[in-house]
Amino acid sequence: MSRLRARPLLALAALGPLVAGCASTNRATRNYPAPTADDLLAAVRARQAAVLSMNVETRATSWLGGKRVRGTVQMLVERSGQLRFEAEVALQGTVALLAVDRGQFTFIDHQKHVFRKGPACPANVATLIAIPLAPPEVAAILLGDVPLPEGSKALGVEWDSQRGADVLVLGGPQGSALWLGLRRPNSAAPAWDVLYLEGQDVGAKDRWRVAYEDLERSGQVALPRLVRFAEPGKGWDDGVEIKIRERTLNPAFPEGAFTLAQPAGYTVEVAACGPRHAAMRRSRRYGVMVRSDCATKVSLPMSGPTCSTR
Repeated sequence: MSRLRARPLLALAALGPLVAGCASTNRATRNYPAPTADDLLAAVRARQAAVLSMNVETRATSWLGGKRVRGTVQMLVERSGQLRFEAEVALQGTVALLAVDRGQFTFIDHQKHVFRKGPACPANVATLIAIPLAPPEVAAILLGDVPLPEGSKALGVEWDSQRGADVLVLGGPQGSALWLGLRRPNSAAPAWDVLYLEGQDVGAKDRWRVAYEDLERSGQVALPRLVRFAEPGKGWDDGVEIKIRERTLNPAFPEGAFTLAQPAGYTVEVAACGPRHAAMRRSRRYGVMVRSDCATKVSLPMSGPTCSTR
């Protein structure tokens, strides 16, 4: 992997809309014609076409043994929702691995000698990195933009005067909503960088939030070196922080990169998803059906309900 170098000019350019509006009111104003929803959606889709996958080394907030710790996490990410996380701790090496492959979840805890498997519902996907969303949502966040499930519609454009950002409002299946904050670093060029993402499910009181910070460029694409995630109703300090150390875009992954084999002698557990309807509702957005057919459920510190295999 090769480290991408940040360009200071990006940070200065990104302040352009803010400087224009902060002189007297502390509110940013557009200094370019308001974009249409189609303009912003086209920019997002172009970015997604340019960033399909990633091999990355991070310093991330992880959850091991029910405790919040920071450590090195190696990540393989495909936009479709294929994921592999490897958590490393100083003087111990790799202590946990998580993989998602075509809607199926596997997890290895080397500290407790446990091999866990089950459907890739949000609760299971969040076992190691606490982002309890469907795999394609997690992948899009790590790749620095927004999940666009089938059936998503651009509802309009708002202006965020506090952050100097155009906000693309998206409506998803079952009435969910997304707000994507984009900043135009150069008022003379119709191109936008992704600054933040917020999402809200039907009936939810609060939004989950993502912040993309410390941007650097790879060609025409701005990539965050820091990604923050906060669950609904919680602050950044209670959420996940992922700092990018090294990153390779669009690598060729070897066959089997997103599968984990059961280590010899490890206890096998089947991870359930909690309320069946909640897990299926989110997974249906992406054409992935998950189900829980465990008979006996037991609470474990690192995940939701589980049951042993028979």
